[in-house]
Amino acid sequence: MELEQLLMHFNRGDTLGEDPRVIEIMRYYSREAQKITMEINTRYHEPEELAALFSKLIGRPVGEGFGLFPPFYTDFGKNITVGKNVFINAGCKFQDQGGITIGDGALIGHNVVLATLNHDMAPSRRQQLHPAPIHIGNNVWIGAGAVVTQGVTIGDNAVIAAGAVVTKDVAANAVAGGVPAKFIKWIDGSGR
Repeated sequence: MELEQLLMHFNRGDTLGEDPRVIEIMRYYSREAQKITMEINTRYHEPEELAALFSKLIGRPVGEGFGLFPPFYTDFGKNITVGKNVFINAGCKFQDQGGITIGDGALIGHNVVLATLNHDMAPSRRQQLHPAPIHIGNNVWIGAGAVVTQGVTIGDNAVIAAGAVVTKDVAANAVAGGVPAKFIKWIDGSGR
């Protein structure tokens, strides 16, 4: 199984754990991600070097104006898409098998977790994993320590409060916070 087939498997939302070939190739790319993130995290790099290393990690170029403060962690790396002028602060953890798309101008705060996998609820199938994508719109600001779970879309210009656990979609131009995250207010000037 090649990477493109594996990504198709993830992006269809196919259950992981039923096909040992999928687990084997996923673990291969996880080890590759570990090697690249160790390079990112264990010595100083100029911004251009970080952009090049992150591009190598995700297998495609990052958008112009990309910024990253290490350390950064991911357990796969190949299902992340990053727009222009994105900034990812220190300590972020991306579990990207289900797919993570980050729109232009997004700001990701310290220690944010983006988790695109969920274990099966049935104890007899608990080892199985269910992928679903996370979509982060343009100009979104995710505060420090927030967690965004699988299948969530955060609309353009939205703000996620520090420490929030986002389990449901957040509308464009909304502020959401809490555990689980709930609508707090509309952003001033959003027209709502």
